[in-house]
Amino acid sequence: MDRTRDFLRTLGLPPGDPGELPTSPKRFPDGAQYRVEIPSVEGPQALEAVYAEADARGVVVHRVSQGSGGMLLTRAELAAMADLARAREVEVSLFARPVAGWDTGAASVASGGGPFAAQARGAEQLVHVLEDIRRTAEAGIRSVLVTDLGVLSVADRMRAAGELPVAMRFKVSVQMGLANPASIRLAEQAGATTYNVPTDLSLAQLAAIRAAVDVPLDVYVEAPDDLGGFVRHFEIAEIVRVAAPVYLKFGLRNAPNIYPSGTHLTSTAVALVRERVRRAEIGLELLHRHAPQAVGSALPAADLAVPATVAEVTR
Repeated sequence: MDRTRDFLRTLGLPPGDPGELPTSPKRFPDGAQYRVEIPSVEGPQALEAVYAEADARGVVVHRVSQGSGGMLLTRAELAAMADLARAREVEVSLFARPVAGWDTGAASVASGGGPFAAQARGAEQLVHVLEDIRRTAEAGIRSVLVTDLGVLSVADRMRAAGELPVAMRFKVSVQMGLANPASIRLAEQAGATTYNVPTDLSLAQLAAIRAAVDVPLDVYVEAPDDLGGFVRHFEIAEIVRVAAPVYLKFGLRNAPNIYPSGTHLTSTAVALVRERVRRAEIGLELLHRHAPQAVGSALPAADLAVPATVAEVTR
């Protein structure tokens, strides 16, 4: 194995998961080690609930993400989410849909077919996902969640060619599934702005990935049941130390999967995001208890993909 480890070193990759966990020297542009993300914020009413709960609990939320996709929001709802996030100078990231799990193919729902569900299936679906990104961008949204490596690479080229706004960010979803330093570096090279690692990676595995890539890592410190259901609040201080810069992502155990969401589920979506913010309060209290020196970002943060104004969209 020594020859293989030596070859990995020549590529600038770690030769293995570290035994002693190093402290990451990397930071967000403002010098912070961590930020807070609230996922599954399904629509304007849920976003309003996040802000109300965050204000009541003293939680600074830097980014919200959504799983049903821009395709299931009306133009008015897209505009409302952009306006709400812009007013708070917070990033909002909408899922780029559809992908195979929302398609007519049977493989994505077959036993053992899980990894296929997040992929864009065929050339037409590639077009559909890219069109969803384009429509989302036209509403002023400047961050999208991407699950497919091909979608990511083409969207990055569209951004470079002026087909998408230069400020567009590509947040890679946990569903892409890449889980080692070499593969996540490929996502970074393909245009990823941040990368959501699988929910079950050890601290040593996170440290090895951090050594190989510079993009912020999105880490579920509480994962939904269908992503493992892990509750890692007591690890937050070490996650911040070894994986910075990191988005602490507060999912919710023992909660229904409401994708695709809509007005028939608004009350449930609102209740769930309120509890996610409560979980963030708990997690941050533990972080401050065990690592009082840890530095979080203040708002506004210049590198957040805050939605554009109407004037900026139409330029």
